[in-house]
Amino acid sequence: MLKIKDLTKTFGRYHALSGLNMEVPEGSLYGFVGPNGAGKTTTIKILCGLLMPDSGSVEICGMDIAERPREIRGLIGYVPDYFGVYENLKVSEYMEFFASCYGLYGLKARRRCTALLEQTGLEEKTEFYVDGLSRGMKQRLCLARAMIHDPQILIMDEPTSGMDPRSRFDFKEIIRELNEQGKTILISSHLLQELSEICTDLGIIEQGRMALSGNMEEILNRVDTSRPLSITVNGRVEQALAILRSHPCVQTISVKDKEMMVGFMGDKQDEAQLLQQLVDAEVPVCGYSRVRGDLETLFMQITEKDEKEVLIHEG
Repeated sequence: MLKIKDLTKTFGRYHALSGLNMEVPEGSLYGFVGPNGAGKTTTIKILCGLLMPDSGSVEICGMDIAERPREIRGLIGYVPDYFGVYENLKVSEYMEFFASCYGLYGLKARRRCTALLEQTGLEEKTEFYVDGLSRGMKQRLCLARAMIHDPQILIMDEPTSGMDPRSRFDFKEIIRELNEQGKTILISSHLLQELSEICTDLGIIEQGRMALSGNMEEILNRVDTSRPLSITVNGRVEQALAILRSHPCVQTISVKDKEMMVGFMGDKQDEAQLLQQLVDAEVPVCGYSRVRGDLETLFMQITEKDEKEVLIHEG
């Protein structure tokens, strides 16, 4: 559906994108995340034809965006993070105006607009003025507008920022429904927990490059292995440390009294084998578990700017 290869973009001396490679599968709900300044908005603007890259290529549905920009714009629906100002326009007038921009007029336009307002839960707001709507309603209206021409891919840049919890929930359900209907969706957001609940795929961008990407199941498995092991022993601490230092999956060890926090990159089978080693060495283990973690923990680890050596702290 969407392929980005070696994409670069600079603004003076600032490198917004530094060889970005990215692929969004057809029919996926792709979460696009990264810290501020990582290059998310620059990427989205290039995808929507609002910016030209310095080098690299972007293909949507097999078409190069540099060679066939007009055709590609017809395949994309864009939902920005900020709605914009539309004073003295009613919801129905707003929708019919944008329908006309795509060549839809009269009864055909009204039917299309009515169906989209019903889908986004705004059918009772048609005679309300746009600038009097709540933040959540404005974003749902923006989504309805982006769907007027029935695009194949929806690109959303922080669409739920500033919404209250109820509005975010409603918007999330609409996105999920659209994806189930076959729409490919790319959504940029800082709400990682929310993305982990709805996305099928995820990409984490850092300093203009893709740091991690894959389907959500693979990413969540990475979350499991990124959490430290908490090991509590009732004596024989030095013997336990000797075993941990020699284990190939152990990256870091922090010790406080009889509790050890172990940076452990193995899977569940490796965990079981390590526990068996400790038991076989007659180390009295009285606590052994993974520290609870989530997608935010993995995000912080990946986007940490200062590289750290593996250290062992005791005391």
